[in-house]
Formats: sequence, structure tokens, C-alpha cells
Amino acid sequence: MTEPSGPLRRVPVRLTGEADRATTFELFFDLVYVFAATRVTGYMANAHSAHGVLQGLVILALLWWTWAGYAWLGNHARADSGVLRAGMTVAMAALFVVSLTIPEAWNDMAGGLYGPLVLMCAYLIVRCVHLTVYAVAAVGDPGLRRQVAISALPLLAGAPLLLTGVLLGGRRQTLLAACALLVDWGGTYLTSREGHWRLRSAAHWTERHGLFVILTLGESVAAIGVGAARHPISTPLLAGAVLGIAIAVCLWWLYFDVVSLAAERRLREARGKERVAMAIDAYTYGHFPIVTGIMLTALGVEGVLSHAEESTALGTFYASALFGGPTLYLAGHVLFKRRMLAIVSGRRLVAMAVLLAALPLATALPPLAGLAGVALILTALITAETTHYAPVRRRLRGAAPEAG
Repeated sequence: MTEPSGPLRRVPVRLTGEADRATTFELFFDLVYVFAATRVTGYMANAHSAHGVLQGLVILALLWWTWAGYAWLGNHARADSGVLRAGMTVAMAALFVVSLTIPEAWNDMAGGLYGPLVLMCAYLIVRCVHLTVYAVAAVGDPGLRRQVAISALPLLAGAPLLLTGVLLGGRRQTLLAACALLVDWGGTYLTSREGHWRLRSAAHWTERHGLFVILTLGESVAAIGVGAARHPISTPLLAGAVLGIAIAVCLWWLYFDVVSLAAERRLREARGKERVAMAIDAYTYGHFPIVTGIMLTALGVEGVLSHAEESTALGTFYASALFGGPTLYLAGHVLFKRRMLAIVSGRRLVAMAVLLAALPLATALPPLAGLAGVALILTALITAETTHYAPVRRRLRGAAPEAG
């Protein structure tokens, strides 16, 4: 995980510098994930079951793992030129195939190609392209090349599980796909802790992850439109839309107002193994519950908007997503702050407890009442934190490059 000591041979890429930030090509690359996020939320809403949500989250985990790999690659070398741009273009095409096939990920539609197999093959292409391009970009750095080669082993171990699940279908496919993720994620983590990854730019790293959080927050906004699409404009619908936007703003605030700035400063100060370990723990692994929480919240908001004019109970499915999503989001924040800043966020733990305590009540409430409850809890948390951390907030935002 330390920088190579000897001089590097000439490499066919342009290495990322400490001051570099995300490239426009990486933002373009992320557009495929915007479409994929919409497909995942749509799949979970249509499945309308706990098993369907689990299947959707497995697909989300596969997508996150591809994105995280290319985030590491873009931090090592600039993504807007040479072999990286060519490789990521191929990956974009394969990722779009993955996104198109999400509705058939677990149940093939009649006619055409076998959807589950198409999705898994496209996913494996994305992963193989990533490792190939990374190996090329690591020319002249034996330690990094060895690390990339080692990282192929968990993928090779997990791929047979994915393909066997496709052939078996049903719940066995879900189980085997989850096991493949466990092998891939666990094997990569174990081989990375004392490995030779490079983190060349803290600014690029934190910006890339912030942009993915924005991407998923965009899905929570889009969910408002999806839920309202089949209904005429009415007062309950407008109220639901306003509350949905308020929740999205709260989720944005909780991440970007202070926490992301403080974490970037800490990552800038770290060096060598410490910096890479933080990137692995707090971002590559630690951001997945944050992203998942936003996606589940979007599912809950979509359900509320699709029943905004009804006075019947919200029900267990949408109440669990609406209250469980922000709970998981805050849990991710607690872990993130603990790893990056060595702080245990008591207020966020209290907010999690309140959300979980309110969940049983929310199942019996009208949809809009449940939505208002989540907005109220998150707003109260933000008010308490903003008041308590006012001096820290002023200092951090005053030091931020964007601040005036």
C-alpha cells in the first residue's frame, strides 16, 4: 500500500496527481449508473416482497462493486485519455447491457436471449476489462501489478457461483449470487489490507464518492415523479412531492454539509498505508450502506407518492423501506464517521432509534403521514447537529475551496 521506491518505467497512461479531481469522462461514465439505479428501484417496487428487495440489493451490490473498481482505477491514472478511456468505454457498453437486463435478472421473459445469463456475462466483462486495464496502467509498479493480479482471485472464485445460480434459477440463484458477493468482497478485503494499492489523490477520491451519493439522491428525486406519474395533480400529491424533496435535501445535508468536508481533510492529511486503509474501510466498503439506504428511501417515497391520495394504511412493505432506508443511511454515516474521524455520532444513533421505533406505527398510518414523520425526524436531527457543531461547521466550510 506504499508508493514504489524505485523509479517507474514509462507507462502508457497519465498518472493522477494529488491536486487532480474527477474528469468529465468519469462523470459521463456514471450516467450508466443513473439508469441502472432507476431499474433497480423499479424492480424492487414491482416485486413488492422482501425477497424482491433482497434481489434488488444484490444487483445494487454488483453495480457498486464495478463502480468502486473503476473509482480506484481513475484515482491511479486519468480516465479521460489513452487506454483508460478506451477500456471504460467498453465497460460502459457492458454496464448498459447489465442495466437493460435488470428486470430479467432473476426471471427470464419469454422470447429473446436468456436474461439472467446475459446480465451475469455482461457483469463479468465489466470486471475483466477493469482488471486488464488496471494491469496495463500499473506497468512499472510491480507491487501494484501484483495486487491487481491477486484481486482477480476472488472474482475467479465467485464467477462459478454466479453462473451456477443462473442455471439453477429461483431462490437458489439469489443465494448463490449473495455467496459470490461474499467471496468477492471478503477475499478482496483480506488481500487489500496489507496490499499495495495506491491512493494518489484524496480530492479525486472524495469527489468521486460524493458524486455517486448525488447520483443515488437523484434517484430519490426521480422516485417522486415515478410514484406520481399515473395520478392527476392534486393537493395530496403536491404535499407528497414537497415532503419527498424535503427528505432528499435532508439526506444531502447530512452527508455534504460537514461530514464529507471533514472526511476529505482527514484523508488529505493521511499518508501511505493509513490513507489506503481509510479509503478501503470508509469508502469502498463503508459507503455501500449509505448508498443502499438512499435507494431504499427512494423505494419508500415512490410507494407513498403512488398512494398519496389514499387514507388507507401505508403497509409493511413501503413503511419498512421509508423508515428502514434512512435508518440504514444513518448507520452508514455512524460507521463512516467512526472510521474517518474517530467520532461516535450519538445524535444519529438516537435518530436511528426513533426511526425504528416509529416503523410499526407507520405501517398503520396514511402514506402522507408516514412521509411527514420521516421528514420531521431528519429535520430535527439536522437542527440539533447544526446548532451543536456550529463553530466546527463554520471553520470547515470556511476552509472549503468552494466556500466564499
